[in-house]
Amino acid sequence: MIAFWIAAAGLSAVVAALMLRGAARASLGVGDDGSLAVHRRQLSEIDDLAERGLLADAELKGARAEAGRRLIAAADRQAPWPPANPKLRPLVLTLAAAAPVLAIGIYGLVGGLGMADQPFLKRVAEWRRTDLTQLEPQKVAAVLEQIAIQRPTDPEPLKNLALVRMMAGDATGASQALRRAVILAPNRADLWAGLGETFLADGQGEIGTDARKAFAEALKRDPGNVSARYHLGLARIADGDVQGGLADWKALLADLPPDDPRRMGFGHQIAQVQADGGLRASAAPTGQPAEAAQGADVQDMIQGMVAGLAARLEANPDDPDGWIKLVRAYAVLGDAARRDAALAKAQARYKDQPKVLAALRQAAQTPSQKTSQP
Repeated sequence: MIAFWIAAAGLSAVVAALMLRGAARASLGVGDDGSLAVHRRQLSEIDDLAERGLLADAELKGARAEAGRRLIAAADRQAPWPPANPKLRPLVLTLAAAAPVLAIGIYGLVGGLGMADQPFLKRVAEWRRTDLTQLEPQKVAAVLEQIAIQRPTDPEPLKNLALVRMMAGDATGASQALRRAVILAPNRADLWAGLGETFLADGQGEIGTDARKAFAEALKRDPGNVSARYHLGLARIADGDVQGGLADWKALLADLPPDDPRRMGFGHQIAQVQADGGLRASAAPTGQPAEAAQGADVQDMIQGMVAGLAARLEANPDDPDGWIKLVRAYAVLGDAARRDAALAKAQARYKDQPKVLAALRQAAQTPSQKTSQP
């Protein structure tokens, strides 16, 4: 704290000195035209060359005459500062002294260390009183964060927070929320699977060490967890054990109910990997299920938020960031049909903008957080 005040005082002194220096120069009417110095230096260099015998007399006279003309022309164009009114000096001194004092006063009122973050908390409280379906995912995440703080032993707010953060494109924040959730409920396979999926999204589809550990923990607690079985099989294929990974996938496909809508897409993916020898395994859809949030009110809020975003884009479609958010939201919710429809509309609208198209494709590959999606 002492170091802070010392630094602040030193900075204030420097600013005051600069103000006084400028005022003093103005009071003398001193100008500071750098071009004059350049021309004077040219004359000096010409004299130096002549003293060393590098310029003949005729060349010396011509060079000096030309440099002199440029110097005179620059001097004629110089616009010196007008002399300042001496009566204004006390005002300048007063302002120089008042600036740091005013800054300290303002800091004491609104910026003191240890003061509660009242403005932000007030905004969050206001968001909680409004219709959450009309808020952006970042604001909804802030509300859920406060709910999680108020319910420190309940993992559900953290799971919902992770879901909303994923919709906002914050995979790192989602993984942080689920890390806290698995500490509170270490025996829940759905939380471990969701954590693995956030690691997967944060690694842009690469099944790293953290993701594998999370899926393994999910499988220990629920040997039938579809997400964990799928991703661990995908990890084996990525490591070169194509036959082993395919065996895991075929066993998973056999365990899916006959009327499960995931069977067709999953079987097609297995056929692709068999045909390509595992080369296209990393291009397969990586978003696999963790159970949806149990709170119906939160789910309704999330669905309403996405519906509100879609309605705003229908009314004002010239919003590339909005389309990216919508595609990502549908991907997180596991709504493949709406995701693909929104993606097609956005791609048609921004077909001449490669950066937007790349962002849309990346958003569409965001892992799903819903069990109904393969």
